[in-house]
Amino acid sequence: MPTLFDPISFGSIKAASRIVMAPLTRARAGKDAVPTPLMAEYYGQRASAGLIISEAVGISRQGLGWAYATGIWNDEQVKGWKAVTDVVHEKGGKIVCQLWHMGRMVHSSVTGEQPVAPSPSTAPGHIHTYEGKASYEEARALRLDEIPGVVESYVKAARNAMKAGFDGVQIHSANGYLLDEFLRDGTNHRADAYGGSVENRLRLLREVTEAVIGEVGAEHVGVRFSPNGEVQGTVDSNPEAVFIPAAKMLNDLGVAWLELREASPASTYGVATEQPKLSPEIRKVFTRPLVLNQEYTRDEALKAVAEGRADAISFGRLYISNPDLVRRLKDDLPFQEDDMETRYGPIGAKGYTDYPFAR
Repeated sequence: MPTLFDPISFGSIKAASRIVMAPLTRARAGKDAVPTPLMAEYYGQRASAGLIISEAVGISRQGLGWAYATGIWNDEQVKGWKAVTDVVHEKGGKIVCQLWHMGRMVHSSVTGEQPVAPSPSTAPGHIHTYEGKASYEEARALRLDEIPGVVESYVKAARNAMKAGFDGVQIHSANGYLLDEFLRDGTNHRADAYGGSVENRLRLLREVTEAVIGEVGAEHVGVRFSPNGEVQGTVDSNPEAVFIPAAKMLNDLGVAWLELREASPASTYGVATEQPKLSPEIRKVFTRPLVLNQEYTRDEALKAVAEGRADAISFGRLYISNPDLVRRLKDDLPFQEDDMETRYGPIGAKGYTDYPFAR
């Protein structure tokens, strides 16, 4: 069996190892959602990862309600991201763009409009806006005539990502955002072709994936799921009946790889769950590289790949404070702890690009 440190191909992407940098939305952009030179430094520091999955990147103003996050719907944003991908490639790295529509998880003070979702609903908790913390607002249901425009936004974002020099894209269908909201019966109460049956709830993901594949090629496309447990108030009564068919559908469509963020009873970030992990069953129907993510330790990651339960492991928080994580994993060096106060911007370099490399 391969090891965590062996090469792997994610479709067209030839990765030097099976260590993946998970998407981390650090919020270091401006209000224009344009990537900054500081971000190029940040990603360049982490270019030794086998593959970097970028922070979640908004496909449209409607879909981006996270203050100081980045987008990829206009030329200035493409130019900003090109500076990032250039640095990563100069250092021998690979990077894909995670395509993001936040659905109901936005605020009108950021987007300029009421949030949209499969059905009217309000997310629990609070969101950070440019004016400070605010309660989530009630989302309205997307109209049928609006859905083709949402699909086209994904296509344009994928086209822009390739123009910006990314090696591929990842369709974000996890964590309680728009595509995930359509998949789960806790947030999708529609009675039309996009709601009700599992087949109908998969429809938008299918349309988006087919359209993005048509634009950039299946060999450049990955998808992310969070298949078990509640995430940001989004839940399903029978996730096994949804996500195994969804994985089979993606396999049939030919996507290059699939990433799963799996919660567990011991989850310390997000909501813990007793729902079983679905990766063993998904592995039976998805035949291309499967990437697992959920607070893996070094020993757990080594074991998961050695036993064939995963083809690669994506690491999130460890990459915040350990830009040289590949070396630390390989040589079994200690990890640095990250500063929670500086995880999200717009703080600047502190807690972002100032973590030292191991000597």
